[in-house]
Amino acid sequence: MPASSVPSTSRLAGVWTYLALTFGLSSIFYTLIIRDGHLTAGGGMYVFGLMWCPGVAALITCKLRGRSLKSLGWTWNTRTQALSYAIPIAYAGVAYIMVWLTGLGGFPNHAFLDRMAANVHMTGKPWPLVLATYVAITATLGMIQATVAALGEEIGWRGFLVPELATVTSFTRTALISGAIWTTWHLPILLFADYNSGTPWWYGLSCFAVLVMGISFLFAWMRLRSGSLLPCVFLHASHNLFIQDIFTPLTTDTGPTKYVIDEFGFALAVVAVIVAVLVWRKRGSALAAMEYRPHSDG
Repeated sequence: MPASSVPSTSRLAGVWTYLALTFGLSSIFYTLIIRDGHLTAGGGMYVFGLMWCPGVAALITCKLRGRSLKSLGWTWNTRTQALSYAIPIAYAGVAYIMVWLTGLGGFPNHAFLDRMAANVHMTGKPWPLVLATYVAITATLGMIQATVAALGEEIGWRGFLVPELATVTSFTRTALISGAIWTTWHLPILLFADYNSGTPWWYGLSCFAVLVMGISFLFAWMRLRSGSLLPCVFLHASHNLFIQDIFTPLTTDTGPTKYVIDEFGFALAVVAVIVAVLVWRKRGSALAAMEYRPHSDG
């Protein structure tokens, strides 16, 4: 049956099934992480398991509802994938460069670079060389691990959820609803574990929510425009990798820094709002591509 002819009530039932499975499966890993209080619990495997819960839920939902896994969107386009890799570097780079230039955070973090130098047997080498080596290794080999983890979430959020919502509501509501769900899914580890930057919970949560809601417009646009979840996988992996493993650890604390950087500071939240506005203005191209593209649940 063509996707466009599937009743909206049936699609919404599928969404509710998916959400119930996602949060049900996630509760297992929430419990394990919260019990320890750290994201590193279980050698990081609990977080990895949590990130795969949305994907597993989507696969189960497709099976229960007789949907082909092809409907999740697996098309590869090299140009689009390269763009998806670069976009988070661009918006995060803008945020962090502004932080460094204003003194809200320092650059580079020599203590961090010293530790990295020791890890790659470059102790005593000039810090620019250590920095370049670290970034090169992280941005390539680290991207492989980040992609495997991000794939688990994106099979669910953008592979299943966003296209389902887009068939029954507007682009704006699709982005907002998927963003709100994505934010909510993070709350247990944000509030009850150490997925934060040490700021008051209400502050970190507010900045994180604005960030996620903002980039949800980008993720939804990329999914609907390309017809594939794979660009979103690269977006997600690149976002996590460059913010968490490169930009944040390379920034030194100058006092207010923890309130400004990372996913719990205001710098990225502000940039995410700008990204959302820019993408929203181009929403028509995503909807046009979605209408033109043949839909299939088979």
